Amino acid sequence: MPEVPAPIRVALVDDQQLVRSGFGMLINSQPDLEVVAEAGNGIEAVQALRATAADVVLMDVRMPGMDGIEATRRILEQAGAQPSGSQRADVKIVVLTTFDLDEYALAAIQAGASGFLLKDAPPEELLEAIRTVYRGDAVIAPSTTRRLLDHVAPLLRTQTPEQSEHAAAVERLTAREREVFQLIAQGQSNPEIAAGLFLSEATVKTHVGHILAKLGARDRVQVVVIAYETGVVSPGT
Repeated sequence: MPEVPAPIRVALVDDQQLVRSGFGMLINSQPDLEVVAEAGNGIEAVQALRATAADVVLMDVRMPGMDGIEATRRILEQAGAQPSGSQRADVKIVVLTTFDLDEYALAAIQAGASGFLLKDAPPEELLEAIRTVYRGDAVIAPSTTRRLLDHVAPLLRTQTPEQSEHAAAVERLTAREREVFQLIAQGQSNPEIAAGLFLSEATVKTHVGHILAKLGARDRVQVVVIAYETGVVSPGT
């Protein structure tokens, strides 16, 4: 018999017990997902993720004690300190928010979160977001992510040393990589990019890997943020 893959390990971080319970029941009802840790604030989350390996963290942004932005930064710092290939090295964070134009969500994405999701999203959207982020092959809720980034685009344009580095990195992309970069920034998935550029998905995947490496980006959401920062994508385009 073929070996059944291990379920995707999910950690829930929210200061409302009821929210955690609801999400927990939903996630544990899926054969390919399993809740492995829960926390009521950022401090507990950092401690829980130090003790337990998770693949995807659902992180509330507004919490007492330590908010989701600082918790995201610390959890990813912890992950970055792990040896490559370690169970704790590849954790991805999805930020949960009640507003799709929440600047907390933007700050969390800049801190390294892989995207954000509205708390009142339909259950199937929440489940698909966990799987999508785990696979790492698409931007979550492109329409909401784009709306948020359009809203805060002027803030992203303020030049900082980090953004100057990003601009220099974008200049180092080949012509083909730049094309793929622009399509990722528009929220396209690998199959969509492959169809649009008449390339195989494997080739697109290779280009995406090179782009992430050259830009020093953890995932596609970071690529989108860099595209806004450097003016490759403008609001409404």
